[in-house]
Amino acid sequence: MLLGTIVTLPSPEMAELLSRAGFDWLFIDMEHTSLGVKDVQRILQAVGEEFPCLVRVPTMDEAWIKKVLESGPAGIIVPHVNTPEEVEKILQWSKYPPEGTRSVGISRAQDYGLNLQEYMEKANDTIAIVPQVEHIDAVANLEAIVKVKGLKMIFVGPYDLSGSIGKLGKVKDPEVYGIIQHVRTICSKAGIVTGIFGVDAEEVNPYIEIGYSLVAIGMDTSHVSKSVQQTLHALRK
Repeated sequence: MLLGTIVTLPSPEMAELLSRAGFDWLFIDMEHTSLGVKDVQRILQAVGEEFPCLVRVPTMDEAWIKKVLESGPAGIIVPHVNTPEEVEKILQWSKYPPEGTRSVGISRAQDYGLNLQEYMEKANDTIAIVPQVEHIDAVANLEAIVKVKGLKMIFVGPYDLSGSIGKLGKVKDPEVYGIIQHVRTICSKAGIVTGIFGVDAEEVNPYIEIGYSLVAIGMDTSHVSKSVQQTLHALRK
């Protein structure tokens, strides 16, 4: 099991701190934040190459996937993936020929050209490409999705998933939790690693118990705000 947290702030120092606080990985979010490619690259440089980071691209788009991969993360998370055809596109865009159509660029990922050939030879096998299942339509198509050649991981977005069945934010609702269990069951049978987000330990513990192994707990801003609130509450009490 790998425990991580979400990075939302354009602060290399905050990301560096989180990488040294005991987390196993970081989820750098470009979808719901103001983070740009330059911010992502500075964060990756701050935490160092030995610490794995997955970057959620803003949208399912070839240009965004290419730009983010060139910054040198351990992998990418692609939001709102609902069909096997979309998974195939993502894998195609993310891998060099002959497995895909990723174009060759000189960037941080290849040490600015110093290790270009070595990077290209290993990138298809070592970079994690993670579609995000966060809609009931994706769940309906899941048995076909997990059969896509080259797919190894899926990340569940429980909040958007709950919203797609009319129960936005009610991630502990029995129906929502049942769907989350269903996703894990199908992925387990197919040998697909599953990840998921939760706001705190209480929320993610049930997911861990059923086999979710790539877990993101809270985010940089929530960790800071909760710590401040707890300190002030203790003093004012």
